[in-house]
Amino acid sequence: MESSNVRLGLCIDGFNPFGLFAVLYSCWPVIFMIYNLSLRMCMRLKFMFLSTVIPGPNNPSRNIDVFICLLINELKWLWSSRALTYDVSRKYNFQMKVALIWTINYLHVHKMVYGWSTHEKLACP
Repeated sequence: MESSNVRLGLCIDGFNPFGLFAVLYSCWPVIFMIYNLSLRMCMRLKFMFLSTVIPGPNNPSRNIDVFICLLINELKWLWSSRALTYDVSRKYNFQMKVALIWTINYLHVHKMVYGWSTHEKLACP
């Protein structure tokens, strides 16, 4: 993979925005992290990009694919057909590819995103 290509990590997690256990509501941010940057930079909030927020009364469970399917389709397009991009530091246009190299989430979200078992026989993904 060329150094000008973008390598991304996808983070999904849910929380109750009101902080009350009595209120049934959840918010699921979908965040991209850029791993082309140095370790000090890629973990800073200003280099993390919020792409989607999945709101609702409960977690999206098996319907999470409905919310992130357009995002996945765009990532597939950015990998297969290179996007024309301008490099400010070198002052030239180049063809950029984008690759999702991993996802970062808890096992509960892992089950929703990949559809893998996380609590039965053969539960370790």
